[in-house]
Amino acid sequence: MTKKTYRIGQIVPSSNITMETEIPALLRSRETISPERFTFHSSRMRMKKVTKEELEAMDAMSLKCAQELSDARVDVMGYACLVAIMSMGRGYHCVSETNLYEETVKNDAPTPIVTSAGALINGLKVLGAKKVAVITPYMKPLTQLVVDYIEHQGFEVVDFVALEIADNLEVAAQDPQNLLEIYKRLNLEGVDVLVVSACVQMPSLEAIDAIEKEIGIPVTSAAVCTTYEMLKKLGLDTKVPMGGALLSGKY
Repeated sequence: MTKKTYRIGQIVPSSNITMETEIPALLRSRETISPERFTFHSSRMRMKKVTKEELEAMDAMSLKCAQELSDARVDVMGYACLVAIMSMGRGYHCVSETNLYEETVKNDAPTPIVTSAGALINGLKVLGAKKVAVITPYMKPLTQLVVDYIEHQGFEVVDFVALEIADNLEVAAQDPQNLLEIYKRLNLEGVDVLVVSACVQMPSLEAIDAIEKEIGIPVTSAAVCTTYEMLKKLGLDTKVPMGGALLSGKY
């Protein structure tokens, strides 16, 4: 039997090195239980420091990236910067997804679009979350924008940890195992879902299943939610052998 291969397009900040490791890791894991195969293709937007100014300038480059990836006729595109979207104003993921899709249509290659921001919101809805706790690597003002964005989407953020790391490569250098201690700073009373990394640059994949076992509630991340949403857009089974509750096949 011929195995169907899907092209995964990623619109990536120039300094992001995690989106191109965690999403492939999740989809390679899925390949161990399902016949579909995946290739990965990126286009980059300049960004080195995680500041509101750099994020706004970077976001303006996303349309060009969508054009480039649609030249490759990818099957789905993921915009890989949650805070860039959430710092642009409430509900901006809907605007961004529409604008990016329109660029692919103009190029005669209409392509489903996923933003990591929109994917996190959708993932929380799928998990039935009402009250959440969040870990981010961002400075506190940006984290507050993320918290406000999530709450505007109908969730209560009970508590959050902001690691206050401005350099994007330093964000990528964080040891995901540290999250096993960092999450203990949070008040988890009444929390339905823990977002252990509200950032596709901060690695968390290796810690998700372990933390979920410790606390007994669903644990997810922006990268996990993005992968889930990509599989949904492709019309594929979302069960993956790693990545916590959202990819467990229960939802």
